Amino acid sequence: MTIARPRSSDANTAGREIVLTRLFDAPRELVWKVWTDPAHISEWWGPRGFTTTIHEMDLRRDGVWKHTMHGPDGTNFPHECIFVEVVEPQRIVYTQSSGREGASDFQCEFAWMFEEQGGRTKLTLRMLFSSPAALEHVVREYGVIEGATQTFDRFAEYLAKNSIVSRR
Repeated sequence: MTIARPRSSDANTAGREIVLTRLFDAPRELVWKVWTDPAHISEWWGPRGFTTTIHEMDLRRDGVWKHTMHGPDGTNFPHECIFVEVVEPQRIVYTQSSGREGASDFQCEFAWMFEEQGGRTKLTLRMLFSSPAALEHVVREYGVIEGATQTFDRFAEYLAKNSIVSRR
């Protein structure tokens, strides 16, 4: 996995952006399907020890994705996302905010890019926060980089465990 944060070369995103990249041993169309199907997502989304309940997922521009991540300590982390762009099987962009009272500090734009690479898929996540302080807060308070890394790991394990790759 490649992690880059923050990009200081771009004045528009300086100190506000985290970029994570991972190569999966599966074709892009399959990665897209497993990444966008709520029945699959609820099985692997979130850091280790978390479970996820998908309440709604309307994968189209202006569609809503509501889900709750349930922490191992019983804490619920509700999220509401609005899809800004969906280009199958290339890109998903959405804005996300925490559904918790007073948690407006977790507003972020997520962009997921799915790139075919010889039968494998390079998946890049770009998180753009409203300010450097918001990015630092989410890194410090929520462990967003480690959480995203573990989510990528769980996704890879889910693909392998369920032999999804071999059922192309």
